[in-house]
Amino acid sequence: MKAGDQKMYDNFFSERLADLRMKKGVSARDMSLSIGQSENYINKIELKKAFPSMTVFFYICEYLGISPKDFFDVENEYPGQIAELIQNLKKLDEQSLVHISAIVKGLIGKSN
Repeated sequence: MKAGDQKMYDNFFSERLADLRMKKGVSARDMSLSIGQSENYINKIELKKAFPSMTVFFYICEYLGISPKDFFDVENEYPGQIAELIQNLKKLDEQSLVHISAIVKGLIGKSN
């Protein structure tokens, strides 16, 4: 891996973390304390002054309600909401899923 690649990955990680944290509507301080770190820990990551260990990365994902795969899926702009929606969809019967699917298709058609 070239030095430029490392910087690109560091930038991606910090920017993705900041984006997901803001979408969740929590401060960097509150998130830091909630995952058992010092109050400025998340801020350091977002400012590219620190990088989490794998263990802390898993805590970050758990806090955000997403999987590590979702964290790196740039096409999924709202991974927390989608994960919650999928969990709720799993509780529905087939007829309800057909109705929800039709609603989603209608919404997609309106946005195109």
